[in-house]
Amino acid sequence: MVTKFGGPEVLQVIEVPTPEPGPGEVLVKVAGASVNNADVMVRTGINVQYGATGAREQFGLGTDVAGTVAAVGEGVTKFRAGDAVVRTQERLDRPLGTQAEYVLLEPWELAPAPAGVDLVQLATLGLNATTADQALDTLGLKRGDWLLVTGAAGAVGLYAVELARVRGLRVVAQANADDEPLLRAAGAELFVTRDEDLVPTVRRLVPGGVHGAIDAANLAAGAADAVRHGGAFVSLLNAAPMPRREVTMTNMAWHTDPDRLAKLAAFAGAGLISLRVARTFPLEQVVDAHEALAAGGLRGRIVLVP
Repeated sequence: MVTKFGGPEVLQVIEVPTPEPGPGEVLVKVAGASVNNADVMVRTGINVQYGATGAREQFGLGTDVAGTVAAVGEGVTKFRAGDAVVRTQERLDRPLGTQAEYVLLEPWELAPAPAGVDLVQLATLGLNATTADQALDTLGLKRGDWLLVTGAAGAVGLYAVELARVRGLRVVAQANADDEPLLRAAGAELFVTRDEDLVPTVRRLVPGGVHGAIDAANLAAGAADAVRHGGAFVSLLNAAPMPRREVTMTNMAWHTDPDRLAKLAAFAGAGLISLRVARTFPLEQVVDAHEALAAGGLRGRIVLVP
């Protein structure tokens, strides 16, 4: 949890009684909770600074979680004790988050976990896969269209490539040169390295330009001009350029969608999208986990395990 903002050193691990679910609540025993940039925004106070949430004495950490229902409160009929579940949420006001041994949630936040999928692995799914899938919806491309994904080997970018393949899109992936085998296996038809001049290279590979782009690398105009006249561009980091050439420019913010999460979890269970754990840490090493995230270079998510 966080009571003052700053670097990883401000993080605290506290002991509290195991909560009891009240009416309309579900108590989940945590198998794994991933560490995301969303946690960095909480820890550093960016969410308060920009008005995403009000000031509080204490903030919990953790957006994604997978685990098993331990108990349900009065009125809960969708889940029962023993059910494996996965969850992503966007409430920022909770004093305790998913990075815990147990967490209280509401049924609408939860989706069933597919049988046979490791829950620690599944804890990496929600935020990143949901963001990628919602970005693809925003673009509105049709089967056979060309999609450019920048930062394609990252947590969101790889899901965008895999989900684009599921939708029948043709993908140009941009990433480091040594990520090419990973992205080809994920479904990228064409590949551009970070060292190449992106726009002319893409336009040479796809005459006229791609139909849409998901900018996960924050290249902004450095990627948008690879989109053809009348296409669509989505920035995941609020860096979409001013619209021109009738290209639809969108700064996209993800939102909680349990039905979508259930679909994505089923995709993972069927092997259509990948689950990547870069490293695991015990809860008491949350500071080390944040330092590892800050160091970068990860291919996959960090997961805290009780």
